[in-house]
Amino acid sequence: MSSHRGPHRGVIEEEDATTLKLGEGYEESACLFISEVKILLEATQRPNTSEVYQKTVNYVNQFNRFTNADVVREVRKGMNEEPIRTILKGFELTQLANLCCEEAEEAKALVPSLANKIDDDALQNFLNTILDLKKFQT
Repeated sequence: MSSHRGPHRGVIEEEDATTLKLGEGYEESACLFISEVKILLEATQRPNTSEVYQKTVNYVNQFNRFTNADVVREVRKGMNEEPIRTILKGFELTQLANLCCEEAEEAKALVPSLANKIDDDALQNFLNTILDLKKFQT
C-alpha cells in the first residue's frame, strides 16, 4: 500500500491493490499482461536502448507466461468474454493472466480482491482456459 497527494492540496489518497484502490486515473485504465508487453517491446526494438528499457525487456523475458502471439490473443479474448469481464476488473484479469494459477483458491489468495466477487467454479473455469492455452503453445 502506498499513498500520494490527491488533486486537492494536502489530501493524501491511499492506494491498495487488494481493494482495487489503484489511484486517480488508474481505476478504469486498460491493463496489459506481461506477455502483451513483451510483444510490444519486441515490435519496437531499438539499438542502443536505455538501461531502463533493457531491464524491462529482461523482466518480461523472465516472467512471460505465453510465448506464442496467437495464444496471447486468445488469452486476451477470454478476458473480454462474458460473464468474466463484467465480474472482474482489468487489473484482476491481468493479474490472473500473469500468475497462471492452477486453483481458484490460490488465485483468491494472491489476488485478494477476488474473494467475494466470483465463485470458485466460475474462476476455476477461467483459470482452466488460461492453463489449457498455456499448455498447448508451440
